[in-house]
Amino acid sequence: MLPDPATAYGARVRRRLTDEMSIWLTTVGRDGTPQPNPVGFLWDGGDSLLIYSQTNAKRLANIRRHPPVSLNFDSDGGIVVLTGTAEILDDYPAVTDNPAWLEKYSEAINARFGSAAQFAERFSVPVRVHLTHVRGF
Repeated sequence: MLPDPATAYGARVRRRLTDEMSIWLTTVGRDGTPQPNPVGFLWDGGDSLLIYSQTNAKRLANIRRHPPVSLNFDSDGGIVVLTGTAEILDDYPAVTDNPAWLEKYSEAINARFGSAAQFAERFSVPVRVHLTHVRGF
């Protein structure tokens, strides 16, 4: 699904999926209006991303009603638009039990929330986005 890593674009997509700290997740509201929100994410190295959401975020209702979503990075560094299907995970480790998430975000979590436990209290709903398509340049 991702472009060939031997191409400049394929390498750039993988670098951004690995190195970027936020991505825009766009869900569809009840009235059909796109609802973009910046979120933290963790790429699994394959074709899915993990996001932790607040329990009261409208994006969760949007995903339950309409699971197709899009994701994109800010345009600095080239255009990357990903589409996929979001799934709210019932049985998945919290942030505090996710070493890869903590490795990527611990500095930002500590600076903004004080601790991983405090972040995990606010962002307790894991969402997996199964990627289906990528486009850009």
